[in-house]
Amino acid sequence: MKTPTYQLSFDDAVDIWIRHWNGEFQHRIAAAFDVNPGRVNEVLKGTRHAGSREAAMSRKSA
Repeated sequence: MKTPTYQLSFDDAVDIWIRHWNGEFQHRIAAAFDVNPGRVNEVLKGTRHAGSREAAMSRKSA
């Protein structure tokens, strides 16, 4: 059996938003977390880790 890749946490999702806003490409963000680029896209589309965008906004403005 192949071991599954890393599962993104809520804090990871917040970091994904910040990296995305800083201009990083989704595939490079995914590589940094060792996940499929689709998982990053799920965060950015809002289907995974709801509320992470708002948390990232508050962290970025702080």
